[in-house]
Amino acid sequence: MSELSVVHEIEKHRFIIIDAGKLVAEMTYSPLGDDRFIIDHTGVDQAYSGQGLGYRLVDAAVAHARAKGMKILPLCPFAASVFKKKGDEYADVRF
Repeated sequence: MSELSVVHEIEKHRFIIIDAGKLVAEMTYSPLGDDRFIIDHTGVDQAYSGQGLGYRLVDAAVAHARAKGMKILPLCPFAASVFKKKGDEYADVRF
């Protein structure tokens, strides 16, 4: 398997990972004004489970928030658990 890249589909409010033309991981979000967004869902194809793709999606969202000066409200249980594990590392973008 080649290195899988995270793609930000801004118009669809999601970060995705595609492998060989197949959507294998997705994290969706809902904007809250111009400076915040809610992560509301993270899902990874079962065949790709355990490869850290969900973490990569959350990391991409955090990088986006930092670049744009935004805050994130991680309502998705997976994203919330990642924010809890990362603690201070993500504190600057947590809403």
